[in-house]
Amino acid sequence: MTNLHDHTHDHDHDHGSELSEAALRVRALETILTQKGYIDPAALDAIIETYETKIGPRNGARVVAKAWTDPAYKARLMSDATSAIAELGYSGRQGEHMRAVENTSELHNIVVCTLCSCYPWPVLGLPPVWYKSTPYRSRAVMDPRGVLNDFGVELPATTKIRVWDSTAEMRYLVLPMRPEGTETLSEDALADLVTRDSMIGTGLPLKKGQAR
Repeated sequence: MTNLHDHTHDHDHDHGSELSEAALRVRALETILTQKGYIDPAALDAIIETYETKIGPRNGARVVAKAWTDPAYKARLMSDATSAIAELGYSGRQGEHMRAVENTSELHNIVVCTLCSCYPWPVLGLPPVWYKSTPYRSRAVMDPRGVLNDFGVELPATTKIRVWDSTAEMRYLVLPMRPEGTETLSEDALADLVTRDSMIGTGLPLKKGQAR
């Protein structure tokens, strides 16, 4: 089951595999600085990886952990995600219009941007490369269960899958199911179980005691 919201993308974006003018300029500048010995490509890649997978997603992980432990906050998150997220200090560009969608045993949500790469930066950091790729943008709509399998997520055949199309007007945060056996964990410990992919819908939270 898919549920795509067809909103107009009214900002510049990269269609297909061609780089935008800005991206080409950044690539050229990076090449020049590398040739002159000012930057180390490996170090730059490490910084980008950190923002993609650690610093940025930690914000979203704190939102999820609080929703798992505070029913009143969860209610606010589900009714007005933008305001609820801002309560924790996470707001700004690319996060002005947010909606939280909750995974349950009957329904699994997955987020995609079919036209470009709209992504909630304040809670998830930089979008991963695969999120911006044409194969993901197309297959997530046509074969979401197959995409989940590619990411190692196998759901029961009875679980419905809903696909949400992120746009400039609305970006989504998936509220994953709380792992079993975590009733005694603190909010900080719960946040450690929340992965970036689980908040996009292409992954699941870690289990108690499972290392990243």
